[in-house]
Amino acid sequence: MRVSAPVRPGRGRQHARGAGSDTKAAYVFIGPAVIGFTVFVVYPLIRSLYLALTKYNGLSDPVFVGLDNFRRLFTVDPAFWPAMRATSYLVLLYVPLSLALGLALAVFCNQKFRGVRIVRTMAYLPVVLPAVATITLWKFILNPQVGLMNTILEKLHLPTSQWLASPTMAMPSIVLVMLWGVGGTMIIFLAALQAVPTELYEAAKVDGAGPHSVFWRITMPMISPIMLLQVILQTTAALQTFNQPKILTNGGPGFSTNVLMLSIYNNGFSNLGRIPQLGYASAQVWVLFIVIIAVIALTAKFSSLWTYSDNSAD
Repeated sequence: MRVSAPVRPGRGRQHARGAGSDTKAAYVFIGPAVIGFTVFVVYPLIRSLYLALTKYNGLSDPVFVGLDNFRRLFTVDPAFWPAMRATSYLVLLYVPLSLALGLALAVFCNQKFRGVRIVRTMAYLPVVLPAVATITLWKFILNPQVGLMNTILEKLHLPTSQWLASPTMAMPSIVLVMLWGVGGTMIIFLAALQAVPTELYEAAKVDGAGPHSVFWRITMPMISPIMLLQVILQTTAALQTFNQPKILTNGGPGFSTNVLMLSIYNNGFSNLGRIPQLGYASAQVWVLFIVIIAVIALTAKFSSLWTYSDNSAD
């Protein structure tokens, strides 16, 4: 017959007091994060939704107008659909190029050769440089009259371009400047490549698989979850692009580079002589927010078609 050890008087109360103190300590530690999230994320989100339903210039009290801002956005504003087209064009140009270039750099920097650390540093260096300063420098480089790019092309007897001054070349020029910071994408891909088990490569080598087959049958499936992450990150970043169009072209020529974020800025923070339209800009923000959520949802929905997951433990 098994006899249980006697319970000392007061031990249950001490345990309850200990659990209660742990709970209080947990609330104390997570409190600042919850407060910060509420103040800087939840409240602005709710406030912007309210302002999107009002006519508000930042000076007088908001006047509730319902869905008039959204009706104006989709049916009246002549700049909205060009802004959506410019934003879509930017995403379609930048995202595939940034993924391909970042992966190519990562594969190259994953090799073992003398000076590989220097190459990695040089590839990542543009990421840590001041963004406004580098974009301004690129504006001078792409100047069609005295820019370094056309000077080099002339020396090589190649055709020059109007770059930022051309409606057809302005957006590709902006994408070129954005690719200057592809080192951040490279670093994430490089970490993914180094996490692939070497046993897989050794087994493929024994089987006589070539580099092309190894890359597409081993490397790409193994890093596909990171590729999914990169697709989402690069797409959402491209949809919110602002610095490059603002500094390089200010939306021109015409509406060719007037992306949605720049349109939001121009409506919400107008130049002197124009009345800000913060309510209308808030409606544009919510359209952009819905687009980003839709893109993420669709990407995640179809990710199972091309991403690899190890279900061997299930």
